[in-house]
Amino acid sequence: MSIPRRSFFLVAAGALLRASDRPKQDMLVRSARPEDLEMALSGFSDYITPLEHFFVRTHVYVPTVNVSEWRLTVEGEVATPFTLTMDDVKKLPAVELVSVVECAGNGRGFYEPAVPGIQWGNGSVGNARWRGVRLADVLKRAGVKDSAKEILFDGADIPLGTMPDFQRSIPVKKALDGHTLLAYEMNGETLPVKHGFPLRVVAPGWASDSWAKWLTSIRVLDKEHDGFWMKSAYRHPGKPVAPRTAVPPDQMQPVTSLRVKSVIAAPLDGSQALSGKPLAIRGVAWSGDAGPVTAVDVSIDGGRSWKPAALQEDQRTQFGWRQWEFNWTPSQEAYYTILARARDAAGNTQPFDQEWNPSGYGWNVVPRVRVDVVQELSSALQPPQPSSTFSSPPAGFKNTCLSCHDEDVIRQQRLTRAQWDRELKKMTGWGAPVKDEEREGFLDYLLSNYGPRPRGR
Repeated sequence: MSIPRRSFFLVAAGALLRASDRPKQDMLVRSARPEDLEMALSGFSDYITPLEHFFVRTHVYVPTVNVSEWRLTVEGEVATPFTLTMDDVKKLPAVELVSVVECAGNGRGFYEPAVPGIQWGNGSVGNARWRGVRLADVLKRAGVKDSAKEILFDGADIPLGTMPDFQRSIPVKKALDGHTLLAYEMNGETLPVKHGFPLRVVAPGWASDSWAKWLTSIRVLDKEHDGFWMKSAYRHPGKPVAPRTAVPPDQMQPVTSLRVKSVIAAPLDGSQALSGKPLAIRGVAWSGDAGPVTAVDVSIDGGRSWKPAALQEDQRTQFGWRQWEFNWTPSQEAYYTILARARDAAGNTQPFDQEWNPSGYGWNVVPRVRVDVVQELSSALQPPQPSSTFSSPPAGFKNTCLSCHDEDVIRQQRLTRAQWDRELKKMTGWGAPVKDEEREGFLDYLLSNYGPRPRGR
């Protein structure tokens, strides 16, 4: 029997204490409402990402769940539908694994030309130790029928306005993989509220859109799920397309496995280093279903030559990231471009150029950091950038466009008029009361204030 989703809110103090989150620290706020927080580059210095530095991605406001009333329903194409309490879940065999979880749009802010969405840099990713039960054990108890095709997940989160409910599905094969978990702990602690308390899906090797949070329902389907978040969102053309091309959803495929990727965490881009002094180049690398990272090569001459970096030997896991380091002593003053390129167990490597796609998914371009090697470090500050002049929003804009989210979501976008028009159509479909007579004024304002970035910036 399905449990009404809204019955899980406004909960007792005891349950709240068990699920209270420790405060986030040193995060980049991409959106304050709903909350989207990015980990700073310094976070890559940890093998297991501390909870206070772990990125947060939310499409809606974070729900509060009373674990004493919480239930997980398992139904659909199964022989024996049933309902579990958290005590029931924890009676199943416990499993622990280390895995990266990465937002599908991580790196979206690097795409040129720009694409709509949260403009993530490098840090909508983290590496955690997850503990829970195998999804396969839950499904086997239910008796999955031969007709099963996909497993659909739903959570306690409530959509904003008329936004479709966030429901995602994964194929039966991925669901029955022994590494796919229902996790109730993260880094040895009760799963934090912002990360899915009391139970979330862990689909290691896949992007985080498949890692459903605040899980309340598992439904086994005999066909592909036709909901918005599967048929229209989180889809990729599977090939490079011409920039600014609007590809119809039915000509794309769902985002699934992560791609091999590396990040240079130190030194910082634009920093200085001393000639003749050792410099440690450090970062992390990870991959997806293709297998773990097996090598990282570093170039300090813009890609003309490459040398292997040292990988941490005690971090050989199937789905976690590996930290790497390359020690270099620059012999002369010059302006250097440092590159890093990871390779996974299947032989996949990172590309040198972006493969553009309409939603900015799967960014895994070779990272580059520019370092100015000098004889003496300078303390001079960068010259101040000229301030931009923004026009005032038209009447009705704030009440119409800022009822569900703050302006920071809009401010980070750098879109063409056609892209802004598509965003307005989407938001209108989700309940934003955009009047016909206001539409052109809204588009004029958005384009003049948040239009495409000038080339070369």
